[in-house]
Amino acid sequence: MKNTIRFGAIAAVSALALAACSAAPEETEETTSEATPTETAETVDYKACMVSDAGGFDDKSFNQSGYEGLVRAEEELGIEIATAESSSGDQYATNIEAMVAADCDLIITVGFLLSQATVDGALANPDVAFAIVDDLADTDFNGEIDAPNIKPITFETDEAAFLAGYAAADASATGTVATFGGINIPSVSIFMDGYLAGVNKYNEDNGSAVNVLGWDGADGSFTGDFEDQSKGSTTAQGFIDQGADIIMPVAGPVGLGAAATAQEAGNTWVIGVDADWTQTSPEYSSIIFTSVLKNIGNAVFDTIAEGIDGLSFDPYVGTLENDGVGVADFAEGSVSEGTLAALEELRAGIIDGSIEPSTAG
Repeated sequence: MKNTIRFGAIAAVSALALAACSAAPEETEETTSEATPTETAETVDYKACMVSDAGGFDDKSFNQSGYEGLVRAEEELGIEIATAESSSGDQYATNIEAMVAADCDLIITVGFLLSQATVDGALANPDVAFAIVDDLADTDFNGEIDAPNIKPITFETDEAAFLAGYAAADASATGTVATFGGINIPSVSIFMDGYLAGVNKYNEDNGSAVNVLGWDGADGSFTGDFEDQSKGSTTAQGFIDQGADIIMPVAGPVGLGAAATAQEAGNTWVIGVDADWTQTSPEYSSIIFTSVLKNIGNAVFDTIAEGIDGLSFDPYVGTLENDGVGVADFAEGSVSEGTLAALEELRAGIIDGSIEPSTAG
């Protein structure tokens, strides 16, 4: 049995179990699901639509999690859905326009990379409701949402990554752990901030000197995209060569390249992100230390449910307190009972504000 510390993860796993077994749409054009609402769901005159980033709906990460929330809404709420899957950044605006043309009541875009296209689409279509996952829709960074008809869906993943970093520092046999990102954007670096802060806290509490490769709180290692798994493999091998035995890739499908390399090394753990990788990537379950979870599917479902009755455009923020983020089970025997107890106390401290879970300024 695995060490259990399901900090907000139970709901995520139930939603993400769908992600592991459901097929994602293959078209880059509008695709309307043919799934039939459940017998208990009455048909609702409401159409929710989704546009992926370039990772696609089968990325085994946040696009897939968002898509499963959309499908769940179709099945349980009786709505109509449509999707547009992007394979490159130059498709974002076109795909959003396709969803507007499809008479969607709500268009959900997935990822920071769609921020500008989402803002542009919302401003051009003020009567259509938009939501965006992992972004504040603040392209000019003035602290305000750039269009009044966009609902940001964000996650304080540094809170959960802090716990994963603390546990990784305890479990590391070499005293060296690592992390890297796909692109240096806020929704990526927030994981890395929390991870570093957790390791630093462990060192402070235990008089240790566990080293973190790949992120110093301001700069670090990034592969430059979320698609090329060979870059994840190369980056992970570099960390392994420097002694890292636990690696957290924050890079979507690129992270699977790191997992393959860690598995081949035979003595290296990987920390999954967004989804529980033991569920979405079972081929690597033997080397998954834990996963830092975003309950994206639940947030998407809740946003759609709210939209049926009238959407509030106040931002949704997922935290440890509201189970919007969490940490999955740790690998069996990898974390001591004393550290598990310490993590419970740290979680409480993050929630009550007495512990700062990030190295970000």
